[in-house]
Amino acid sequence: MVKLMVFLGNPGKEYRDTRHNAGFMLADHLYPSASWQLKFHSAFSIVDGMKVMKPMTMMNLSGTAVSEAAAFYKLKAEEILVVHDDLELPLGTAKLQKDGGLQGHNGLRSIKERLGTSAFCRLRIGIGRPQHGDVRLYVTSPFRKDEKEILDSLFPLLGRMLEDPEREDTVKA
Repeated sequence: MVKLMVFLGNPGKEYRDTRHNAGFMLADHLYPSASWQLKFHSAFSIVDGMKVMKPMTMMNLSGTAVSEAAAFYKLKAEEILVVHDDLELPLGTAKLQKDGGLQGHNGLRSIKERLGTSAFCRLRIGIGRPQHGDVRLYVTSPFRKDEKEILDSLFPLLGRMLEDPEREDTVKA
């Protein structure tokens, strides 16, 4: 049973609408009136009994926040759902799954290192892979207007999907 939802992103205005911040963007969509407080190196809230957090470390250090919350609440990795951007899925696609590989995602790598396992659940939000150029620049660049519109149509579907975070599923906008 999922007891903590972790929405990944990078803090700061310069990253606000970037591809790497798809997790933060979904949290803001799902919890627009959440009462966020600084706790566990994150913006943390409890909404309808669910613990939700947006780590305020840089993406590559997300494991710090996640491990602190997991230790405080005595959570097993299987009780944690991590919401993150994913280069391997096309934009407008999302996949809810238990466990899985890290696929080069440094935020997931940090969480695995700090928890000692990759057995946490994840909601992978597709951002697509760049055809050319540096992946690091791509993930830290803002969504174009047309891409943002696709996300805006995907996010309500993800809200419904997260009503039952135990069920593995794939959706497309």
